[in-house]
Amino acid sequence: MPESLMMAFSWLDWLALGWFFACWAWYYEYSRRRQRSKRCLAGVMHGYRYDWMRRLLGREARIADATIMTHLERNGAFFASSTLLILAALFGLMGTTERALLVLADLPFAASSPSRLGLELKLLLLIGLFIYAFFTFTWSMRQYNFCAILIGSAPAADEKDSTPGLRKMFAIQAANVIDLAANQFNYGLRAYYFGLALLAWFLHPLAFILATAGVVGVLFRREFHSKTLKALAAGRDLDITFRGILQHEEATSESLKNQNK
Repeated sequence: MPESLMMAFSWLDWLALGWFFACWAWYYEYSRRRQRSKRCLAGVMHGYRYDWMRRLLGREARIADATIMTHLERNGAFFASSTLLILAALFGLMGTTERALLVLADLPFAASSPSRLGLELKLLLLIGLFIYAFFTFTWSMRQYNFCAILIGSAPAADEKDSTPGLRKMFAIQAANVIDLAANQFNYGLRAYYFGLALLAWFLHPLAFILATAGVVGVLFRREFHSKTLKALAAGRDLDITFRGILQHEEATSESLKNQNK
């Protein structure tokens, strides 16, 4: 590694950068492994997607299903276009690093004497992060396009050549393709979250470390311990009780069990 590159950051900066990549890689691997063994948003939503595809096969009119798929694709298109705007702004900022250095020097709690090379490397890292986000969002859009084609090719409700086993396999694999598209969209959103943490590096490496830990904590709670997760899980499992915001209007799982008896 060139000496000038090593001198661009302090040892605390390098520690913060290593912590950033370690946290991102750890959470990616942790969430990928735990979603098969622990209740999480990805696992619960897979169940709903499978139910959706299974019920789709029993419907003659599938206009509503195609509309839902179009809406999901537009979410990815919105973030992909927004990412391009962010990248344009970042590339423009690369040409005004001198002015940016003056602004950063006046900020409270900012690291003392930021170097131009260090600032440019931080901007390049931020650019790389949003390029990754752009590719994940566009790949998610393409996968939702594939899902729309799957809906169009789904066996008709009265199709005699379609066996129950074939229809079940179609529902499973269609739900799997939607899972893949949703996961790519989720990876793009994670890049946005970690991009916000990376902004703290422009102030101070300690702020960068704390922001990265905070992002991982927010992602972990929303993915594995959020109220939304519990509400979604309660919709498919009567053993799970969840009372919403309007508690006096919510039916508990226990009352639903009594009604089924």
